[in-house]
Amino acid sequence: MVVSDAFENMVWFEWIALCSLVVSLSAALLQCIWLIRLGKPEDMAPPAGKVSPAVLYAMTGAMNPAKKESAYLHLPTYVAGILYHMGTFLSISLFLLMWLYIPISGVMVIIMSSILSVTAACGVGILVKRAMKKELRELSSPDDYISNSLVTLFQVGTLLTLSIPKILPAYFILTSILFLYLPLSKLKHVIYFFAARYHLGFFYGWRGVWPPGKRV
Repeated sequence: MVVSDAFENMVWFEWIALCSLVVSLSAALLQCIWLIRLGKPEDMAPPAGKVSPAVLYAMTGAMNPAKKESAYLHLPTYVAGILYHMGTFLSISLFLLMWLYIPISGVMVIIMSSILSVTAACGVGILVKRAMKKELRELSSPDDYISNSLVTLFQVGTLLTLSIPKILPAYFILTSILFLYLPLSKLKHVIYFFAARYHLGFFYGWRGVWPPGKRV
């Protein structure tokens, strides 16, 4: 009922946002189908372990910064990255609520705004660090800066729209730009992250390295 009412009352900027979301999801679906059709990795070595527990470990325990090559040396950035991603998922959820005209209580607005203030600040900090550190600048492409900036603006836009509903048209246009840019950019790692972790777990599981055994 809520969805049908939303369609009936939609105005031009909401249609643009919806079409952009459909295009983005369609592109993501095509990429998922392409990845699935590629099938499992091929390893010519005889199996020395089990793949399934290793893939599970790749998605869980292996994400611990202490288990990564250098993440434990940059814990503030690692934590900021996690918070930043959480803010993005929260912003997408709030965008859908606003598109459906589902009211958000005053207390929840305060809570969500406080969270987004922190996550957007994390995004700005990550962007500044990339621009200021020479070794990161040399590894960065224009897409890195554009992607980081768009997602941070999306979080800031969500934060402002919660308190200033009259900027909703500008917010929906910004969101549309983000959705259309996503399949063309590094932001599509929202799909390839899982494929990459699966391949990593498959390789180390096949070789009998993951999940790590108990120390003797």
